[in-house]
Amino acid sequence: MTDATTEGRGEGRGTPWWQIILIGRNPRMTLVRIGVTALLAWFVFGEVLRPMRVAGPSMEPTYRLGQINFLNRWSFKFHPPARSDVVGVRLAGESVVYLKRIIGLPGERIRFVRGQVFVDDDLLVEPYLKNPAPWNEAELQLGPDEYFLVGDNRTMSARDHTHGAFRRSKLIGRVLL
Repeated sequence: MTDATTEGRGEGRGTPWWQIILIGRNPRMTLVRIGVTALLAWFVFGEVLRPMRVAGPSMEPTYRLGQINFLNRWSFKFHPPARSDVVGVRLAGESVVYLKRIIGLPGERIRFVRGQVFVDDDLLVEPYLKNPAPWNEAELQLGPDEYFLVGDNRTMSARDHTHGAFRRSKLIGRVLL
């Protein structure tokens, strides 16, 4: 009889509902889960995926100004950079990363003739381009550790673009989205 009376008054019911909602029935396990989640988030977003916001027009219309993407920093550990990959390239400091597309691989010759790209004298088909400007650039021979990078927005003049040969060590990773 005493059990029923104490239950009726709210005594002996155990943990209050607000505590269960905030920290669960087992506070130690909740702390372990929080620690594991924080460690996993630090690892994934600090070491594997790097969030970035598009800040310029050089990759339009593929990537728009203000759009948020992730760079997979481990992508090149398993597969080397390939033609048509959109990659992050570090040009100035730790936090400045440019998005560019790979159009030339190590050892190839690249040239622009009236807006068309030729790789080792073969025309490169680029279905992601919209109305390229008539760029003309002399042939460039890439070194054994160099990739030719350029943005997708080729309606801009060539002098307004950051493009050219970049060493493999400057490439951070592939864009996920």
